[in-house]
Parts: sequence; C-alpha cells; structure tokens
Amino acid sequence: MDIAVVKYSGESTGRKVNLETEVFGIEPNDHAIYLDVKSYLANQRQGTHKSKQRNEISGSSKKIKKQKGTGGARAGNIKNPQFKGGGRIFGPTPRDYSFKLNKKVKELARKSALTYKAKDNSIAILEDFNFEAPKTKQYLAMLKSLSLGDKKTLFILPEVNKNVVLSSRNVRNTKVITAAQLNTYDVMNADNLVFAESSINSINSLLK
Repeated sequence: MDIAVVKYSGESTGRKVNLETEVFGIEPNDHAIYLDVKSYLANQRQGTHKSKQRNEISGSSKKIKKQKGTGGARAGNIKNPQFKGGGRIFGPTPRDYSFKLNKKVKELARKSALTYKAKDNSIAILEDFNFEAPKTKQYLAMLKSLSLGDKKTLFILPEVNKNVVLSSRNVRNTKVITAAQLNTYDVMNADNLVFAESSINSINSLLK
C-alpha cells in the first residue's frame, strides 16, 4: 500500500511510502488484540489497594457483653466486622495485576491493529520535522493543516523529540510516542495514526 508523504503544513511532498504487507496488511487476529489490550491495561494498575481486617484494627479484644440474656445477638470484641469501625471481611490487599503475554502474540496484536487502521485509511505519513522550541500553537496549527483538529490522534516519531512532546502535552485527544513505544492499546484507541516518515523503517524492523 502506497501512502503520500505530506509536510506538516499539509502540502504534498510528491513522494510516497510503501507500507509493508507483512506489517500493515495481514489477516487481523481480534483475540490477540484483546489479550494485548487487556495486558496493557492490567500493567497500568498500581494494585496498592488495602483495607484493614479485624486483626489489624486497633481496639480491645475483650468480649463487649455477656453471651446470653441481653436479647440481642452474640458478639465478640469491638473489632467484629458487623460493627461500625470493625474490620472488613475479605477486603482488598496489595497485588500485582500484570500477566505474561508471549512476544509473538504481542507482535501479532500490533500488526493486526495497524492493519485495521490501514484498511480504514486512518494512517498519514508526515515528512520528518522538528520544532525549534516547544510551541503548542505551532502544534495545533499542524493538526489543523492535516484536518485532525477534532480527532483523537497518535503521532509516532522515530525517536524522542522533546520539543514536539512538550508542544503536545496540553492538547486534548493527542499523544506523541516513539516507534519503540508503539502498543496495541494506543493504536486502537486513536482515530488516526500519523507516522513520521523515518519511523516507518523502525516499525518494519521491529515487527517484520
């Protein structure tokens, strides 16, 4: 698949880039996408939730009333889970939510996600560019020239570009990553993908 390369001003460069069929034109695997997205979201969880059980509550362990003759239910100490301020039964404890996913499944998921975007014509190739200084106004002008101002956009650069990252940081519905950081969740979550021209080679070398 050949895609025209444009400047960040929106003008055509007259060049085209060929998207490799092995990366952007495979038979998509929906289950691999599901597993990779699930793994990505699980890895984002801190897992630091915690509630106190009855053995961790401060308070006396003395029996608060006699066993019989009160007309009420039997009760032990004040840390009983049925009482206000008591411990919690089977409450959350710190845990690690991440799980292992095979490397080949991750690669298949990313290729499948990229293939879906290619089929939807949601991929644009941008000539390599750089901002002399962090300027959000310049970044917004670039989005407007590419007709992406109101769409959720993912920019993929060949390497970290501090000025571009800082320029996009306060802009809603846009994210800037490098080719090495490409993941299935970000690809599927975006309406449009914008690749810097030289990042295509990096993607091909990572996924072919």
